[in-house]
Amino acid sequence: MFQHVFRTALPLSLIAVLAACGNGEKTESVIRPAMVVQPVPSTALMDTYPGEVRARYEPDLAFRIGGKVIKRQVDVGDRVKKGQALAELDPQDVRLQLESARAQVASAQANLQLVKAERDRYKTLQGRQLVSRSQYDNAENLYRAGVARLKQAQADFNVANNQSGYAVLAASQDGVIAQRFVEVGQVVAGGQTVFSLAADGEREVRIDLPEQAYGRYPVGQPVEIELWSQPGKRFNGHIREMSPAADAQSRTFATRVAFDAGDIPAELGQSARVFIAREGEVALAIPLSALTADAGKPYVWVVDPQSSTLKRTAVRVGPYSDNSVPVLAGLKADDWVVAAGTQVLQEGQQVKPLDRENRAIKLTAKE
Repeated sequence: MFQHVFRTALPLSLIAVLAACGNGEKTESVIRPAMVVQPVPSTALMDTYPGEVRARYEPDLAFRIGGKVIKRQVDVGDRVKKGQALAELDPQDVRLQLESARAQVASAQANLQLVKAERDRYKTLQGRQLVSRSQYDNAENLYRAGVARLKQAQADFNVANNQSGYAVLAASQDGVIAQRFVEVGQVVAGGQTVFSLAADGEREVRIDLPEQAYGRYPVGQPVEIELWSQPGKRFNGHIREMSPAADAQSRTFATRVAFDAGDIPAELGQSARVFIAREGEVALAIPLSALTADAGKPYVWVVDPQSSTLKRTAVRVGPYSDNSVPVLAGLKADDWVVAAGTQVLQEGQQVKPLDRENRAIKLTAKE
């Protein structure tokens, strides 16, 4: 009896469907909901390098003379003003040199007075023809030597006087102490770096390029910079400077990247990432789930913003990542693409666009 009922029920259902079609009733097409997205710039064809925000100008500060450091008035991270004293050397040796130079000036002045008087005397005697011409010339030469000796002594005194001021190391401009290389009690040579100053003003990012990437980018290469303090926000920049020699330890090339705009909120020491596009086409990225293929030819479903209907669009793609794929050709940045369920869609089918939160959206082109 069960078999008889099953065999009877199936034809009845088919008869009902056929009857509906036979009566000329129109079946309404189903509008399928579809999650849609717009392509975003792809990082698949971009190289990424970690970096650190640095000052555009970082002068090394050093004493102009050697000596023993007896005072250090600043430390790393301290903000300083132009002309502010940073460290001092023991001034005792400099003072002794100054006193010696002063004594040499006094001696030269006394000697000059003596030889001048002697020359004047010989000049008078030579006019009376009481001394020979050669005797007078000898007195004249001693006088000229005395004048030269005084000039030399005065120059040595000026140098010693200047060096007395060199015992105090002052900031060359406003900024922040970035590095310190000496301690109190240490003996330093003239020109030896004592502090590194990060000058106020422009900021940039330092990155280290590996050997295989050094010749890939020229100076002036456009880049994008992302600060870790502002994730997702990128600033335009360019490569300003590249070191011609590799670091002996890391075998990388120090590279400076400048911001194109001058008012970037970048603080010294902040971490950053620099994105550099490889030569070639700039890609747009779509979710991996948005891509499908037919006979090995990839395509996506693009939604017409006016009619919400689907159009099968062939694309050329790059290397896949974990959850996205770069599209090299076939899409525009303002296209709307179905992001999931692509296998059950058809050409010309009307869909109801939804966002990732399952909310209906009105399709518009990117501004």
